[in-house]
Amino acid sequence: MIGRLTGTLLEKNPPQILIDAGGVGYEVDVPMSTFYHLPATGQAVSLHTHLAVREDGHFLYGFGSHEERTAFRQLIKVSGIGARTALAVLSGLSVTDLAQAIALQETGRLVKIPGIGKKTAERLLLELKDKLGKALPTVSANLATSGANTPPDARSDILNALMALGYNEKEALGAMKGLADDATVSDGIRAALKLLAKA
Repeated sequence: MIGRLTGTLLEKNPPQILIDAGGVGYEVDVPMSTFYHLPATGQAVSLHTHLAVREDGHFLYGFGSHEERTAFRQLIKVSGIGARTALAVLSGLSVTDLAQAIALQETGRLVKIPGIGKKTAERLLLELKDKLGKALPTVSANLATSGANTPPDARSDILNALMALGYNEKEALGAMKGLADDATVSDGIRAALKLLAKA
């Protein structure tokens, strides 16, 4: 089991990144909550990881904090919740917000996330009620804050990230209309997700 990965950040193509560790390039899927805090490409990065072995391949998921990985592992134990949906949940809500939603049994906060319907939200709240809320009272961000060198195709990256999270192109483009031209990928995704959550 690969539990932690430290190396050089080579590429950022949300929600996937590429890390060079000892001459081997690892493709790692990360939630947007982790993506926001990644350093600039070419810099060192260290992530907590979860390796999923399935019939169609091995998949590595990375998280900026131990709490995020714990939340991910709890989410994928819930019936009907796969890794992609778990990443979408952690992209739409911080671990603290998720723990709070579970503690208060707020389905409304979960159904705003793509791929989460009312029944799935209710199942999540029920199955995680006595697990996540107690296990994750606080969240610590242990990644460096994002660097400033934004590629010129930031809008394309933002669009791809939103579509990877389950929004269709029309919804994603609509949420991007109000973004500043010089918005970084991280800021753009964060702002677009806020707009989509209100829709």
